[in-house]
Amino acid sequence: MILTRISQRFNELQAKNEPALIAYVTAGDPSPELTIEIVAALERGGADIIELGVPFSDPIADGPVIMRASERALATGMTVEKVLEIAQEIRKHSQIPIVLFTYLNPVMRYGFDKLAARAKEVGIDGFLLTDLSVEEAETFVAAVQGVGLDTVFLVAPTSTDRRLELVAKYCSGFVYVVSRTGVTGEQSQVSASVAPLVEKLRKFTALPLGVGFGISTASQAAEVGSVADGVVVGSAFVRAIENTPGREVLDTIERMARDLKQGALSGRR
Repeated sequence: MILTRISQRFNELQAKNEPALIAYVTAGDPSPELTIEIVAALERGGADIIELGVPFSDPIADGPVIMRASERALATGMTVEKVLEIAQEIRKHSQIPIVLFTYLNPVMRYGFDKLAARAKEVGIDGFLLTDLSVEEAETFVAAVQGVGLDTVFLVAPTSTDRRLELVAKYCSGFVYVVSRTGVTGEQSQVSASVAPLVEKLRKFTALPLGVGFGISTASQAAEVGSVADGVVVGSAFVRAIENTPGREVLDTIERMARDLKQGALSGRR
């Protein structure tokens, strides 16, 4: 059993009956330097785990907010290697767990074994490839778990029992539960499918369950935090980064993280 920073953080939080706040940012948006400071602001605000997004030219699972962030980051010259360098800089100042959030194409171009080794070297704790089918994941999982890092997979309301079995087999760290079908983006309310899906998935795995896609408010975080082990927030943070100029974004992001974390906590009271 892998015991990464991700597993350790969930163990610590579960001992206190606290849900995790898992925060997504696109690496390089608005700049590599500010990404490092944004992660620090998220951690000050109460984020427990960071999903560090690798900018990609065809992010099929992402809605318009994160697509625009990818475009901005790519325009600054971001590459997989530069994302890894950002992670390395973050790790000099923080032990916050980091999940590399990406797509299969950039990972294949870099090479599974080479990327797994490099990720381990710079302090990445796990991978989430949004478009990697768990049915075809064995080689990738072997490379990543072989160096002691986690592999996180997605499940959705449409996932079959067979897929849930495979996710339970190949997943480590936590399972990312997609609250609804479609692409990422803020929603006015949490899908009614979340609680039943979480309950069903617990029959397949003892791993922590983090719910994402569309969560943007403290009240939504409370609703998810009452049934899941983690609350994943992406588009809301990325939109704030897009709309807040310069270093003002740091206070904004820290305040948002604090509100969302408190919301998630209130779901357990």
